[in-house]
Parts: sequence; structure tokens; C-alpha cells
Amino acid sequence: MATAKKTAPKKKVKKALTPKRTKKAKSPKVESDKALSLGVLNIDGKKVSQFDLDPEVFDGTINMQLMHQAVVIYQGNQRMGLASSKTRGDVSGGGKKPWRQKGTGRARFGSSRNPVWRGGGVAFGPKPHSFYKDMPKKMKALALKSALNAKLRDAEIMVLEEVPLVSHKTKKLAEIIKKLKLNQEKVRLVVKDLENNLKLASNNLAKLKVSQALNIPTIDVLDCKRLVMTKDALKTVEERIKKCLA
Repeated sequence: MATAKKTAPKKKVKKALTPKRTKKAKSPKVESDKALSLGVLNIDGKKVSQFDLDPEVFDGTINMQLMHQAVVIYQGNQRMGLASSKTRGDVSGGGKKPWRQKGTGRARFGSSRNPVWRGGGVAFGPKPHSFYKDMPKKMKALALKSALNAKLRDAEIMVLEEVPLVSHKTKKLAEIIKKLKLNQEKVRLVVKDLENNLKLASNNLAKLKVSQALNIPTIDVLDCKRLVMTKDALKTVEERIKKCLA
């Protein structure tokens, strides 16, 4: 008669006590009474005054998706859309059937300008068309506002009192850029009124681009290492954004 095997009782393993996870208390936002301000420099790089930034514009909000959308739409609107290719109907020749339909053992073809053949047309090739897309003014203003806040966060905004140029010579403007220690960086200079002397002087400086405050797009703010704005230009941009968002 078979006897049942006795099995040893299982030892109870004590589970290690783990402390309960507690949610971290969110620290309250501390709003500073001091308004954001930037130092205003002269063309020698010396601080001459202080510029108070508008809190409605420089509120710290950065919308990455909106900035990307504004840049893509702007670049698309700059395209001419002139790329063109010839289809089988546009290529000259090919009116005669290469060989009879049956009896040759070869594949059937009706034209030597078939896209499969060498010298034939292009299947689904590009044709001239417009890449233009419209963007609401409010969205453009919000994208520009986000770009300015991003530059302020990264400490890449510089405010100048003015950029006086008596001559159209590039040498004078290059000296100003060197005094401001910006000659090794990609710079976007924004002015209120684009004078002819400044426009001509900046043409020969590869790393310097000049824009006007009334029509500066988001891509110009982002596509630079240092954003240099005159005091009047910064006021104009602030007023322009506030007017669109009102």
C-alpha cells in the first residue's frame, strides 16, 4: 500500500515594508514685484540706461508648436513652386506603336515614351503650383511673442540705444559689432526705420542681418544667436504684438 509523501510546510516570507508614496506638495508661485528690465547699451558697449519690458508681451509663455507652424508657413510662402517635369504626353515623339500587340513574345507597349522606357515621360512628377498658406494675425503675433520670450529666457536679447551711421561703409558698422563683442556670432539687428546707410553697410557682413521692427517674422527672431534691437524697435514690436492680441 502506497504511503503519501509528507511535504514540508512552506515558510511564510515576510514582505518588506515599503513606505507609502506621498505626493509632493507643489511650491507656490512667487510673483516678483520687480518688472523685467534689460540694460540699454551704446555703440561702445557701455550701459547707459535701463529698459522696462512690457509684462503683457514678456510673460514667459513659449508655444513651441505655434512657432514651428509659423516658420513652416513662412518658408513655404517663400517658395516659387516652379519645379516641372514632362509626362508621357509632353515628351515629343512616341506616336507610333513600337511593335504589334501580339505574336512577338515581348511585352505590349503602345508608345516609346512610356515612363518605363528610357527617354520616356515622368510618372507623377512635379508640376508648378503654389505653396502659399495663410495664417491668422493673432497666431502670427503669438508665435512672435513666444520667440521673444524664448530669446529672453536664453539671455540672447541685447538692447541698443541707437545705431548711428553717417557713412554707408561696412568698416564703420563692423567696428560697432566688434565693440559689442558680436563679431563671431550670427546676429539679427532690428531697427525701427531701416536707413539706406545701414542697409548698404550690412550687405558685406555675412553674419549680420538687418530687419525692420514693423514686419519682422518669427523665423528672423529664432534664426540667430544674438537678437540685437534698438530701444525704439523693441517698443514698436511690443506695441505691434499688443495691438494684434487686443
